[in-house]
Amino acid sequence: MNNIIERFEKINSNIQKLNSEKKVNIIAVSKTFSIDKIKPLIDYGHNHFGENKVQEAAGKWTSVKRLNPGIKLHMVGKLQSNKAKNAADLFDYIHSLDNQKLADIFSKYEKNNSKKLKYFIQVNIGNEIQKSGIPINELDAFFNYCSKERHLNILGLMVIPPNDEKTRKYFEISRDLNLSLGLKDLSMGMSSDYLDAIEFNSTFVRIGSSIFGNRN
Repeated sequence: MNNIIERFEKINSNIQKLNSEKKVNIIAVSKTFSIDKIKPLIDYGHNHFGENKVQEAAGKWTSVKRLNPGIKLHMVGKLQSNKAKNAADLFDYIHSLDNQKLADIFSKYEKNNSKKLKYFIQVNIGNEIQKSGIPINELDAFFNYCSKERHLNILGLMVIPPNDEKTRKYFEISRDLNLSLGLKDLSMGMSSDYLDAIEFNSTFVRIGSSIFGNRN
């Protein structure tokens, strides 16, 4: 069995052992890896993949998605407004919605195209200067703007907690915020902490190096 498939199946097995009440989707974060490296997982039948740069993703996935219509592509990196329309053409899920300008662009895109996307609002859960995301105290107003005024399909929140010993605490806060908005899905957890994230109701985990190996 291919090493990538073995690692993927180990993660899948770890998740199954948790007996989560909700279905957990593994987003295989394939940024920086070539399609040759990703193809075994596509051939295996996996269909959720994550990228963090629009241009790189377009070069890799445009033709592959045409041949494999079941693939769902997730934008998991910071998205600049000038790349939003290109992102909407290619991606199915946007995990980094964090400002009104993006919401406006996506809303206009959806009015002019037959494609509806699925969105996660990125929250700056640790209030870190270097990270993107809407501040917690602005979340209610931004959620209402996106869902009620711009009619975007908001699935849930997305968080990247600070890299410290309080990760579970941040996951708990994120879960409670998600519940307070009545949202069912939650995008949190990466290679090092996905099992903890699932304990706090994460339904989309973003895993890269534990599947594909270390990046160059």
